[in-house]
Amino acid sequence: MNGNRELLIVDDDKDILDVTRTYLELEGYTVHTAANGREALELWEKTSVSLVMLDIMMPERDGLDVCRAIREKSGVPILFLSAKAGDADKVIGLRTGADDYVVKPFSLSELSARVEALLRRYHILSASGSGRAAEAASAEGGGLRVGRLSIDPAARGVASEGREIRLTRTEYDLLLLLAENRGRVFTPEQMYVRVRGEEALEGGAAAIMVHIARLREKIGDGDRQTRIIQNVWGVGYKIEKEG
Repeated sequence: MNGNRELLIVDDDKDILDVTRTYLELEGYTVHTAANGREALELWEKTSVSLVMLDIMMPERDGLDVCRAIREKSGVPILFLSAKAGDADKVIGLRTGADDYVVKPFSLSELSARVEALLRRYHILSASGSGRAAEAASAEGGGLRVGRLSIDPAARGVASEGREIRLTRTEYDLLLLLAENRGRVFTPEQMYVRVRGEEALEGGAAAIMVHIARLREKIGDGDRQTRIIQNVWGVGYKIEKEG
């Protein structure tokens, strides 16, 4: 089966693994399963999965550790499935590099919708070069320039003064959205809809704010005087127009 329908689910609860795998296989996915973090990384290295679902509390290597290990090598979408429902737990998961966070017990239909949305972004946006940004890149000789950042929409790459910056899929999509709409203010809800392709779910705006904070850390956007991504207090975020 095409790799864009291939998933890896990691959980030490066999019942959750079996039920989730069966449901998603009926939805047309090829599903690999692992019961701990070590086994998950071994499977991930040997397969061509396009999305990873991770429990957080697992033996051998926990989900956060697995997420970090994958993020060192890949921008593949990662979705946490966890019984830890606190806001702090969600923030930690998203800051570690996950693209989404679903709390147990979860609706299988909602989980399938989230998987579909993440895969749609992962494959369709990669193939398209993100529309207007690709056109702008062609006009400007292969990339977008935003302050000290160089953005290559065709390769979905970002560099700061020649140094490559590794971003998650969501972080990159948020940066590109703001870069190709300089001067326009987006609310977190609008950003969620634009990068996810669906209406904002509960907690969606808060998740976007976490992703923006993590993006700022990676691009060195701590100094208010030279900050690329600007806060518009009480509204959202923007990148200033040139000049």
